[in-house]
Amino acid sequence: MKRPPDIISAARGQWKEIRPELDTSSMEVVGRVLRAAAVLRQRLDTTLSDEGLNRAEFDLLSALRRSGEPVTPGRLNSLMVASGAATTKRVQQLAERGLLERVRDQHDRRSARVLITDYGAEVIDRAFARNLEAERELLAGLNPKQRDTVAGGLAELLYSLEGTPAPAPQPPGPDEPPTRR
Repeated sequence: MKRPPDIISAARGQWKEIRPELDTSSMEVVGRVLRAAAVLRQRLDTTLSDEGLNRAEFDLLSALRRSGEPVTPGRLNSLMVASGAATTKRVQQLAERGLLERVRDQHDRRSARVLITDYGAEVIDRAFARNLEAERELLAGLNPKQRDTVAGGLAELLYSLEGTPAPAPQPPGPDEPPTRR
């Protein structure tokens, strides 16, 4: 049984009628990746909102939970790939809700580190587990081989777009002064 055309195939067909000289083949990948990302984000954001979080807050708390230790705002910023202003605002909002706190840096009293609270860890652990379950449900229409094929193709796409990722900056050792950002 043949599937009806998806929105990307339909759009390509429309462009072919209007501008037949244009090569729209890139839409096969880019259009579908963007469309899939939008659909996935919309559905997963519902799961996060049930936990009282938005995507940016979830990402920030996840980064803190994974780090396992207090991090500088600059380090957190690099983990988040967000602007300093946006991260600072989120840190403030999450601190007001008791999900994280700022603690003085032991090596440099002029700076602070951001630490997830026990309550924040409970919230992100629950939200992360629910998010993973929602992801599994969203991917249930693919068999394991299809999932592996998609995952491999997306990994190759990211590699071609980003190249070899730079190693993540490491926190200073106990005898090293912290770097200033």
